[in-house]
Amino acid sequence: MTAEMDIPTHKVLADEEFLPFKENTFDLVVSNLSLHWVNDLPGSLKQINNILKPDGVFIGAVVGGDTLYELRCSLQLAELEREGGFAPHISPYTAVTDLGNLLGLAGFKMLTVDIDEIEVHYPDMFQVIKDLQGMGESNCAWNRKPMLHRDTMLAAAAIYKAMYGNEDGSVPATFQILYMIGWKHHDSQVKPAKRGSANVSFGDIGKMKELSRNKPNS
Repeated sequence: MTAEMDIPTHKVLADEEFLPFKENTFDLVVSNLSLHWVNDLPGSLKQINNILKPDGVFIGAVVGGDTLYELRCSLQLAELEREGGFAPHISPYTAVTDLGNLLGLAGFKMLTVDIDEIEVHYPDMFQVIKDLQGMGESNCAWNRKPMLHRDTMLAAAAIYKAMYGNEDGSVPATFQILYMIGWKHHDSQVKPAKRGSANVSFGDIGKMKELSRNKPNS
């Protein structure tokens, strides 16, 4: 039997937009699927960079912009058809094309951004909405429309099934997860080569074996 190790922990209830920690406090900051709820994502990322020690690392996962695109499109088409216009009914999410820029502007170096798409199947659109409510992931926009008419909801369910439905009658819901890694600057970190310092053209990449054979011995 192995003895259990007591790891000292300290719990703090804090707001991601107002982190109550001093500069250069942590070696590692981890955020898992919560930053899509903050109003000021660039500001939160800057605060995370600030509380990291030099050469500290931030590892995070955030909901991506293509999440629930099936539900979003179905609701928009139904509302446009039945009510002559549409309002947003899905929370706004970060696009993968913006995430790297946001991390760079926040001061992070040596960035890594990856994407994962998880497809979950439901009996119908109403079960998708019920699951989102249970997850606490309903539309977070303050100016959201308070309700949808019954006819609009029925039309959206029909559109959802017609456009995206599976052969067995179920419908998919796509959840896009964006993973990010960024390091706080430290002088010891590897630096990119200066622009124009390369001595091999991209056009010669396919000829690398031939070039290496013809290179004179030093």
